[in-house]
Order: sequence, then structure tokens, then C-alpha cells
Amino acid sequence: MKITANIITLNEEKNIEAVIKSVQKVCDEVLVVDSLSSDRTCEIAEALGAKVVKQEYLGDGGQKAFGAPLASNDWILSIDADERLDTNAIEAIKNLNLDDKEFDAYSFARRTFIGNHFIKLWYPDRVTRLYNRKTCAYTTVGGHAHVKTSRLLDLDADMLHYSYSNYAEMLKTSHKFITRGARISYEDGKRATKFDPFMHGIGALFKALILKGGLLHGINGFNVAVISAFSSYMKYALMIEMAENDKK
Repeated sequence: MKITANIITLNEEKNIEAVIKSVQKVCDEVLVVDSLSSDRTCEIAEALGAKVVKQEYLGDGGQKAFGAPLASNDWILSIDADERLDTNAIEAIKNLNLDDKEFDAYSFARRTFIGNHFIKLWYPDRVTRLYNRKTCAYTTVGGHAHVKTSRLLDLDADMLHYSYSNYAEMLKTSHKFITRGARISYEDGKRATKFDPFMHGIGALFKALILKGGLLHGINGFNVAVISAFSSYMKYALMIEMAENDKK
């Protein structure tokens, strides 16, 4: 079974060794598509046997799609630098028969952590990461992209996601996603009314705390719910601001 790991990076020297060693348990080739890092990411990756290609950032989907044709194998395991394969994912991949042609792609349940805290509210957060490049590919438009296919199997296996080292980092990073989300929606022709920030913010809080059971997940569930509500509120507030600026 031949699989190429495709990792996109930008200044990931703190993560790159762990993710490469994780995927080397199931992949015979590791490809790193680096967005012009200024730290030791590329040096560490090459020392571990990875093939490093430098490419200015094309967006999440664009960057992942860029690496696929450069792989030596048709089966691609796309994984971010802050992710790892859990033990059950390693075993699940080893037990797959990728020659049976019944499925074009496989998804994993993602277990996300903030610091040492597992965020139950976000689980299982399924992501399709193992796919055959001959029959499907990553979308290259919008924000976080996905593999587009109808022949997908959900594996009973986890991908570990060490997204933020603490809540302060989460708040800092959320600013980037709020701004990008607002801009994408606005450029797609969507407009926000003066009621939208309030309605979407309250809706996000209700969904996280009540519908998804965040109230039962302790302080971490409440923290994530509040930050999600704030992000939703600010996305629509920014869209209103964009419309006002266009009128000036």
C-alpha cells in the first residue's frame, strides 16, 4: 500500500517533526508544501526525509491541491501540521484495502484540543483526508476546503488536532477567521442587516450550549460556546461595516 502524506506549512517548526513521524507510520512518502516559512520548518522536514516544495500560499484548498500532482502515489493523506494520527487511525489505515476501488476517500473523526483540554463540543468534526487523486480532489475556492466525492467511507478512527495552545491564542487566531469569513461572504454578494449580528450571535450561543450540549461540558464547553458566539456576531458586524464603507 503506497500513500503520500501531504502537509501544508507556514512557520511550523514546533509541530513539523511530530506530524511527520506520525504519518511515516502509514505513508512511504512525505511531501511538505511550505508557504515560504522563515523558521526551521523546511530544514527539519528535509532532515526527516520529507520532500519539501515551496509555494506562496494559495488558500487552504489551493495549497493542498497544489501538492497532490507532485506526489509519487495516487493515494494522498492530507494532514495539517497541528494534527496527528491517533493509534486507532494508524490501525484503520493499515487495515484498508485501497485496491478494491469501492471508495474514493475516507474520513476521520477529529478530536480537537485547546492546550491539554479535549473539546467535546467539537467532536466528531469529521474531515475527509485520505483520498485517491485520480478520482477526487480538494476544492480550491472559499475558506476551509474539502475533498469532493460521493464515494466516501467514514472510518471509526480519530485524527488528533492540537489547534491552540491556550484560549488567548484561540482569541487571537479567531480574528483572522472572522475577517476572512466576512470578506468571503460579502464578495459572494451576501449582505447583513442591523439585526444579523445579534441574531446570529445568540443563535450560535444557543446551538453550542443547548443543542450540542455545551452546558454539560464544563468550563471548556462554555468558553468555546462564548467565543463561537462572539465570532458569529463579529462576522456580520464586519459585513455591515463593509457595506457602509462601500457607500462612502
